Amino acid sequence: MAASARPTLAQIVTLHADACAEQYGLSASQRKVCRAIRSCRTAALGGQLQACEDCGTVRYVYHSCRNRHCPRCQTRAKERWIDARVTELLPVPYFHLVFTLPHALHRLLPQQTRWIYDTLFRCASQTLLAFGRDPSRLNGTLGITLVLHTWAQDLSRHIHVHGVVTGGALTADGRWAGSKTSFLFPVRALSKVFRGKYLEALREAHDTGAFRDSTWTQDDARWTAFVDELQKPEWVVYAKPPFGGPEQVIAYLGRYTHRIAISEQRLIDVNDRQVRFRVRRGQDRSERKALTLPGAEFLRRYLLHVLPLGFQRLRHYGLTASRCKQDKLAMCRQQLQVSAPPAKPAESVEAFWLRVAQIDIRRCPDCGGLLQLSASLPPARGPP
Repeated sequence: MAASARPTLAQIVTLHADACAEQYGLSASQRKVCRAIRSCRTAALGGQLQACEDCGTVRYVYHSCRNRHCPRCQTRAKERWIDARVTELLPVPYFHLVFTLPHALHRLLPQQTRWIYDTLFRCASQTLLAFGRDPSRLNGTLGITLVLHTWAQDLSRHIHVHGVVTGGALTADGRWAGSKTSFLFPVRALSKVFRGKYLEALREAHDTGAFRDSTWTQDDARWTAFVDELQKPEWVVYAKPPFGGPEQVIAYLGRYTHRIAISEQRLIDVNDRQVRFRVRRGQDRSERKALTLPGAEFLRRYLLHVLPLGFQRLRHYGLTASRCKQDKLAMCRQQLQVSAPPAKPAESVEAFWLRVAQIDIRRCPDCGGLLQLSASLPPARGPP
């Protein structure tokens, strides 16, 4: 690879997918992600042939894979999602909370990935809604958005959800109850309730036979020891400082909602033996270091974070739940005496790239002339 070329995840997949499959084995969904990343924006997916009407420059534009685990295919999806969320923001403080699962639960992950993730969403949202409806607190319904992250900076497993929560709630009689501007709920109390709800769900699933495909869970002694291990530590619920306003909420959502395990900007060097990439360390996460891993190990860690088929990693509860958000948000705005922000018109692909990357994709990069479609390129077919 040339020294000036920027490393890509597609290079890593091309160089190390076979070794990763041989050493660790890959599931069908992981193999599908590897195929998508490797073929993204290549002749394998087809595309268009464009020609400049002034200088005759020819440009090949290949299709994207649109896989949600591909680092190249999330920018436009993220921007569309953010535009939709802007119309749901209220002129109130928003709080950022993080609910983290203990590493001991990773023992269940190989067979129970979907259950563990779903239960994390359910227990985190139920905990927040219960605190919001407590008559001694806000006595109303919060607006909650939860985003699942499953990775740490070194790509190891670190399962947690980030929550964006309204600083106030809509009461049963239709009034808005605002929270304190610098404090929502005590995190120690949130942690205890969250742990209790998750362990209750865990015991119920075990007693009803939901974990039959995990052999060790059928051993009563091992299962009891496993549950005891989960009960001992405090489960981490972390509250970050509240956002300063809607602009900060949008900036946060843009960073977190469609993020994958690693962005290509963190890659330093890729070769046929290893991968070097940047990680943030230290309590304030400001220290940056380079970490080197064997290529197959890097890819194994990356593929740990492939989500189950059809799994929704962004979910809304309370005031922003899909079934009631239109009516509930209208009631909130009436109480707060504000009007709904105007909906943004759909943005074209050309306008999107001009705004985000300052690139006019309709213009020739050589002379600035207008590019015209010359031919459609069908997906390339390899040998049978």
